[in-house]
Amino acid sequence: MTVYNPPLQVIGFVSTRSGDPERGPLVRLNANEARTRLLNDGELVWVRGPRRQELAELEIDDSLPRGGVVVRDIAGIAVSEIIRLAKPDLDRPPAPGRNA
Repeated sequence: MTVYNPPLQVIGFVSTRSGDPERGPLVRLNANEARTRLLNDGELVWVRGPRRQELAELEIDDSLPRGGVVVRDIAGIAVSEIIRLAKPDLDRPPAPGRNA
């Protein structure tokens, strides 16, 4: 089964320091974009960039334009790059040679 997953452009990057109260991998996007991907606020999502993929928490932010995301503390992603988001399948162990 092929899932419709249009690409998103990184329009902002937030980097935190060790003393910051809110830290860790996070991705913010528009509610319409989240709905298209069947994602909900607070869920873990795979953030697949050009160099690597990482799990991050999803936050809905309707101040962002459609097609744009802001990421926080995700290594290997830079502003203006294209990424994709996907729901992880946490109910099944990964098959050999497959990253979730």
